[in-house]
Formats: sequence, C-alpha cells, structure tokens
Amino acid sequence: MPLFGRKPAETTTPVVPAKNATPQRNSTIFGRRQEASTTTHNTTTSSPQRHSVLHRNHEDASIVAARERVQNAEAAEREADRALIQARAAVKEARAHVKMIAKEAAEEARLARIKQEQASTISKKAKGLGRHNHV
Repeated sequence: MPLFGRKPAETTTPVVPAKNATPQRNSTIFGRRQEASTTTHNTTTSSPQRHSVLHRNHEDASIVAARERVQNAEAAEREADRALIQARAAVKEARAHVKMIAKEAAEEARLARIKQEQASTISKKAKGLGRHNHV
C-alpha cells in the first residue's frame, strides 16, 4: 500500500446535492479535496478515512505522553500563578491589618498618656484636701 494511500469506504451511498445548489471544491494544505455545499446531504454510513503522517490518531505513544505532560505542567503553572496572586493579596491584607492595629495601639497609648496626665493633675489637686482636719 502506498504511504499516502486511501482505505476504501465500508458502506457509502452517493452524495445527493440539494436542488439549485452548486458544489464547491475545498482543499487543505495537504492537498485533500472534498465536495462541499451548504445544502448537500451525505447519507453515507461511514465516510472514507484519510490519514496523513501528521494525523493525531496515529501519533507515537511517547509523543502523546509528552504532550499530556506539557499540558499538565501548563495547568499546574496556571494554578500556581493563581495561588501566587492569592498569596500576595493575603500578604497585602495582613500588612494592612497590622498597620491598622498599630495605629489603633498608638491612638490608645496617646489616650492613655492623656488620661494619666489628667489623673496626675487631679491627684496633685486632691493632695491639698483634708489638711485642716475637719471632723
């Protein structure tokens, strides 16, 4: 059998073009041609199978396995990128939260100093009370 030969069709019936339809010829880069029309009806039970050297159904198992590994690696990279983006967002959120807590703590410390100063002032004023021993 020639290298680029055809296998005969199992069961075919002729292509029946619809009325007023002109069939068009389409070809691919490998030179295969077939009749095509938008209104043509093909009533074959199985079409002739045409194979080329580059057809995926006849690829070597190691090539298929390599392609799958590359696709899996690409998917893993996409997932890792998503995880990295999420991790960066979590870090940014955590830093913002720490900053907010630090500001709150600084404000609470400021208010505590003010309260302490006021208590100290009141305490100084209160020391003078009760000197005259009034009973």
